[in-house]
Amino acid sequence: MLEVICRSTGMGFAAVARVTEKHWIACSVHDEIAFGLKSGEELPIQTTICNEVRHDNQSVVIDHVAEDEYFRNHHTPKLYGFESYISVPIRLKNGEFFGTLCAIDPKPALLNNQTTIGMFNLFSDLIAFYLQSVELLEQGNTRIDNLNRQVNDAQDEIRQYEFITSHNLREPLRQLRMFTTMLVTATEQNQNEKAKTLALKVNEKALRFTEIVADLSRYSDFTYKRQDFAKVNLNQLVQETLVDLEMELKQRSIVITWDNLPVIEAVPEQMIQLFVFLIRNAIRFSQPEQQVKVHISVVPPLEGAKFVEIQVKDNGIGISQWQQEKIFDVLNPLSYDQASESSNISLAYCRKIVRSHQGSISVNSEPDKGTTFSIILPLTQN
Repeated sequence: MLEVICRSTGMGFAAVARVTEKHWIACSVHDEIAFGLKSGEELPIQTTICNEVRHDNQSVVIDHVAEDEYFRNHHTPKLYGFESYISVPIRLKNGEFFGTLCAIDPKPALLNNQTTIGMFNLFSDLIAFYLQSVELLEQGNTRIDNLNRQVNDAQDEIRQYEFITSHNLREPLRQLRMFTTMLVTATEQNQNEKAKTLALKVNEKALRFTEIVADLSRYSDFTYKRQDFAKVNLNQLVQETLVDLEMELKQRSIVITWDNLPVIEAVPEQMIQLFVFLIRNAIRFSQPEQQVKVHISVVPPLEGAKFVEIQVKDNGIGISQWQQEKIFDVLNPLSYDQASESSNISLAYCRKIVRSHQGSISVNSEPDKGTTFSIILPLTQN
């Protein structure tokens, strides 16, 4: 296309440029006059006429700079040494200004006519159509990736439920049957004290089984609605989290600190849940007789990054390598507290929350050296 423009108009240099308020970037270039600019290179935006095209959203056509009342004293022709110039805005189908289709030459040229301007407008529309097609293709690929991720997540949960059915639920049922049989025997033999003890055991195991089923029911019912997403300041949500945990924090010597966290698009209630679960996990697996410390930080993102990494670090007992592999599974090795004999699937909830935000969560830990949870979340939900 750019070669056709040069052949048709006699211009020596043509380019498609991405033009924003701060940048002029060459997307594609055809250079027959050794202008020296290559694709991907940038010109200072304030030195270009394309900046004026962007501002006014109108074409600029100059046949002969030296004879043009406005541009004869303009800094751009003097800087780049051209006498003829044409720049046409490229507008996307949604009306957004993308950039320009432009051409220059050190010699005068007859550009200000319907044929040349019409050709540039036609090519500008074709470029806009192409860009829209690329965007639609990328959106389609993103949707496919999201669907694949959802399928993989669903398959992973099915695997976990199958394991729960064959292991986590079977064991308390086995114990219930065993203690019930022993209770019947003790009752038949009039062993009242033993029967009372066994009855308490049966009740205890039944409560544990009920708790596991209730946890699974709440976990499986977890969902979100698209309209729940909103711009949220994570600093504010951490403060709200501390309000929710106020009583628990007062009971122990717990220090929660955090850096200046970003604004992201998320479900506010779920982000608070995420912080609550991770802080409670730090409290639950803290070092005996040691002050609990939790620090929430953000990894400095690269310029233009679409994701942010939040880290939640504690000084607890740490997690061994073999436990880390299944730590986010439902009823994982850490989800059953031997001391309190209660189940807990908070880390599985954490992963489900993060996945529902198109993010990921991982853990890095060593025994007796604390634990760091890394949460990667998109800044916006496309």
